[in-house]
Amino acid sequence: MSDTRTPAQIEADIISRRAQLAVVLDEIGVRVHPKTMIGDAKAKVASTVDRTAGRAFVAVNRSVSDVKAQFVTEDGSPRLERVIPAALLVAGAVALLTVSSRPSSSRSSRRKRR
Repeated sequence: MSDTRTPAQIEADIISRRAQLAVVLDEIGVRVHPKTMIGDAKAKVASTVDRTAGRAFVAVNRSVSDVKAQFVTEDGSPRLERVIPAALLVAGAVALLTVSSRPSSSRSSRRKRR
């Protein structure tokens, strides 16, 4: 394969290739610079956190909607057949916790005598 270019054309090609190579080397230098690498890593972590938080929000929102659907009809009125037993259960649990957390009068009177 014979080269029919003139020496001036060859020299111009060499200058052009050097300029292209300088641009590529500058781009590589920017990509491997520690600040760039740290910035890229931070952006990737932030993206992952955002994606994970978004999924968590969707899952929680779906769960809340599912629970709400158990106690409220589609038109927004309460399902009394489910609300009343749940309210009684919660009230009973609160009462049980309240009673069990108080010191009994017989215990406190025995402590005072000692």
